[in-house]
Amino acid sequence: MHSTFEIATRGPGLYEFTREIAAWVAECAPDEALLTLMIRHTSASLLIQENADPEVRTDLTGYFHRLVPPSTDPSMAYLTHTYEGPDDMPAHIKAALLPTSLQIPVISGRMQLGTWQGVYLFEHRARPHHREVVALLR
Repeated sequence: MHSTFEIATRGPGLYEFTREIAAWVAECAPDEALLTLMIRHTSASLLIQENADPEVRTDLTGYFHRLVPPSTDPSMAYLTHTYEGPDDMPAHIKAALLPTSLQIPVISGRMQLGTWQGVYLFEHRARPHHREVVALLR
């Protein structure tokens, strides 16, 4: 069983889509399965992260911005792939550092996430995008 989820983003940050996946899993999953998620883009990532305190998402976004700043930052002067904007190559670097696929066990038709865990798309580009995440249940 497979599906594709489209997530609209408005710029850098974490976008939770746990509910959408959980509803699909509840409808389609066998009693036990392994859910694989993969993002079909090279400038965004997937994360399982805390979903209780929004400050976690703010701090993660801020940390990765400091770790890999835009190409206009003097520390990034070595970059050569800059023609798609100052956030493009840094977005590719962030996606290389973070997961672009996740695996989540499904038992009794439910994802086995922890109490405070959610599934997020981590957008690394500055402008809005429509991102696709492919889901596969096996």
